[in-house]
Amino acid sequence: MNAIPQARIPLADSAAPREQAVVIGGGIVGTCCALYLQRSGYAVTLVDPAVAGDSTAKWSCGQISVGEIIPLSKPGILKKVPGWLLDQTGPLALRPSAMPGIIPWFLRFLSCARPSRLHAIAGEMASLTQHVFADYAPLLDACDDKALLGQRPILQVFDSAAGVEHERDHNATRAALGFSSQVLNGSDIADLEPALAGRFSHGLLLPQWRFVSDTEGFIRALTDSFVAQGGRRVQIGADRIDESNGRATGVTLANGERLPAAHVVVAAGVGSRRFFSQLGVDLPLEGVAGYQTLLANPGVEFRHSVIYSDGGFCFTPMRRGLQIGGTIEFAARGAAPNFKRAQIIVEKAKKILPELRTEQHEYGVGYRPLLPDTKPVIDRSKRLANVTMAIGHGQLGLTLGATTGRLVADLVAGRTPQTDLSPFSAYRF
Repeated sequence: MNAIPQARIPLADSAAPREQAVVIGGGIVGTCCALYLQRSGYAVTLVDPAVAGDSTAKWSCGQISVGEIIPLSKPGILKKVPGWLLDQTGPLALRPSAMPGIIPWFLRFLSCARPSRLHAIAGEMASLTQHVFADYAPLLDACDDKALLGQRPILQVFDSAAGVEHERDHNATRAALGFSSQVLNGSDIADLEPALAGRFSHGLLLPQWRFVSDTEGFIRALTDSFVAQGGRRVQIGADRIDESNGRATGVTLANGERLPAAHVVVAAGVGSRRFFSQLGVDLPLEGVAGYQTLLANPGVEFRHSVIYSDGGFCFTPMRRGLQIGGTIEFAARGAAPNFKRAQIIVEKAKKILPELRTEQHEYGVGYRPLLPDTKPVIDRSKRLANVTMAIGHGQLGLTLGATTGRLVADLVAGRTPQTDLSPFSAYRF
């Protein structure tokens, strides 16, 4: 990969008094917000009840999906809903118990399937993803491990030529916005990924995408860098935002401790819902379960992260083993995870790779905070003027973490962001 310019964030005068900022949420988005606020001269406290790295992004495919700008609500999606209800083994499942509560959300989701809306959303998302690597560069440069982000592209494979053809219009949209793809034949796939030699004859190379080989370690390394530079991480939940006269004055933790703050950032994924009334927003945010299986000793070596589109999952080589996942499920709020979906992924993978060893396995689930238009919220609260929101990144939290952090720091510091943030308003619903 060519050298990537770093995001230009003016660094504050270290001798000047530092304002206190509290970031609620220590996943990838919250951690990147904390790092960029730190770079802007704030004294930052990061609040999260989990240990560093144990977040939604840990149980993801680990992909930096810069070209994943087409919303999930693609044309023809309505016809698939009955199948999702009937077939709980498919790549996207909808538990019947979820239906009553999710119908309003789903109607909004379907409204984004119109071609005009799809193209508009793609352009808006591209305005964020085009900056991903430049925004991560200064954060990763400050980490001790210089190999956190792999340099190999992503492969996408299909059972037949129809799969490539089905993606043609979407890839044309991506290409028009700067994200290219290259058609692969069986020989190309075998050269790039010997483990799949003779198994697939149709595919795409996504040359600008990259992947993280240790999702947990990636977040932990960024957190360690934040702490090494003077940041504080508190392993406890936030109970409420303290406020007075239309402004936040700090955050009260679950143990009663109060953290005074001149600025507060809410970046807690699905957990952000508890603060919506204080923020003055009513976001249709749902936690969509994404299942993964980690095979510690798979007996098969992968060089790249590979999306198997017709199966609805991907293979990603991690430092901890081979991770297989991506299947998602809509369930009622508070429903227990259904790890049979993780088992289904492994069964499908073994049909492709019978030699796959599955004895040492670990199942995981991450709840992706998804909004109906699949765009995040990056905005100020109108009710509490010094609270900024970074919410609803869906399946792109890992991809957009650093870019969101930079934009949040701009908002907090009163700088005009270079990106138009109106498409990511918290009040667009």
